[in-house]
Amino acid sequence: MDGLWFHEPAKPPHLMNPVVLAYIGDAVFELLVRQYLLSQPNHKLHHLHAKAVSYVSAKAQCALLRRLKPLLTEEEADIVRRGRNAKSGSPPKNADVQEYRHATSLECLIGYLYCQRRTERLEQLLAYAWNGEAAGRQEDQQEEGTRDGY
Repeated sequence: MDGLWFHEPAKPPHLMNPVVLAYIGDAVFELLVRQYLLSQPNHKLHHLHAKAVSYVSAKAQCALLRRLKPLLTEEEADIVRRGRNAKSGSPPKNADVQEYRHATSLECLIGYLYCQRRTERLEQLLAYAWNGEAAGRQEDQQEEGTRDGY
């Protein structure tokens, strides 16, 4: 990503305020979620919007971070801690404070990796998360089938 699509940050990402990293991370995550949804078969606008909201909510981001934590390097875990402890304002009405802080820390990590141009690592983490989500759906469907006597 060079030229028109990428502007170098004014300072190195490890020196940036975690809230600023979360600011760009939020936008990057939203874009990656939308790209992921476009790779799926259902392209009805209502479905795309509902699925996108289910990924970008504070609750969903908190759950995603929980799944990713065992995979994080020490450096990434430190960025997550910085993001969680940052003073980022008050949470939205529909999110509790802890979920909001964890969501902010995930966005901080995504922003950090993006600003470091570590897109392969970002892809790796999100692929793991989305593959885990698909596996979870399959397990749910299998359980439903078992409960229905199939």
